[in-house]
Amino acid sequence: MSYLKIYFIMVSKSILILVMPNIQEHVNTLVTKLVPGYRFFRLQELTIDKNHSIQTEINSQSIKVISWNIAKQNYNNAWVEDFSKIIATYQPNLIFLQEFSLKLEAEEWAKWLKMNWSFAPNFVDIHHQTYSGIFTASTISPITKKVITTKHYEPIVKTPKISLITEYLLSEQNITLMTINTHLINFVDINKFKIQLNELEQALSIHRGPLIFSGDFNTWSRKRAVILNQVTTQLGLTPVIFAPDEKEKIKRFLLSPPLDHIFYRDISVKKASAKVLDQICSSDHKPLLAEFTYTNTQKN
Repeated sequence: MSYLKIYFIMVSKSILILVMPNIQEHVNTLVTKLVPGYRFFRLQELTIDKNHSIQTEINSQSIKVISWNIAKQNYNNAWVEDFSKIIATYQPNLIFLQEFSLKLEAEEWAKWLKMNWSFAPNFVDIHHQTYSGIFTASTISPITKKVITTKHYEPIVKTPKISLITEYLLSEQNITLMTINTHLINFVDINKFKIQLNELEQALSIHRGPLIFSGDFNTWSRKRAVILNQVTTQLGLTPVIFAPDEKEKIKRFLLSPPLDHIFYRDISVKKASAKVLDQICSSDHKPLLAEFTYTNTQKN
């Protein structure tokens, strides 16, 4: 049998590998040649930040959120057009992007985005001269921020996954909103997936009050979805519920559960605000939108 028939079934960016005996060794050798270990340089936990807004708090009665895996398309003109329209139409307070790229040269990215942002890269692609990682933008500066990098690496490219925790002041006195923008580890055994979630659970458990946990959770199996549900339940988090026709638009792998989620605690979702922007095609994931509100009665 020709090695060209290596039983790769590719659906969008997801890859299911079905291998026969003695074939996996040839696959690993081929991939190693195409993706040499020195191409991806892992980084210490850090953020690259830009401040634009002079606002000091988010209106607790209207907290608009967008979460989107953009598949490293933010230098693509079609993506920029899509993103600009989303910003103009929905005017979000918080934007959580996964798989964001930032070129190494000194140019300033997105001068037109008049928001504060923090970018947490998990590696540098030496070949393409770009950082890649998690991007969180907001209408105000965060009070605190923390980067959490996985202890384990994804295979082949040998890079970790990363999460960015930020905290913001709400217009209610002495109330802060903690957010976590995450991309969970993929192509590893279920125990490594669980370890990353448990580490995030530990970091979030210290916060008392409103919390938003969103991103690409890579829940492409029932086992992964069950573990995610256990952790979010332990934290007292509720998933944003999308209408059935909206939910079907969320990125999946074959017949898997959705990959992208938004969870929340001690705030309420405004009725009919949860949307999936199906008309956006510049990434293989669709943007998730939701609007939240906080009231005094939700205090712990």
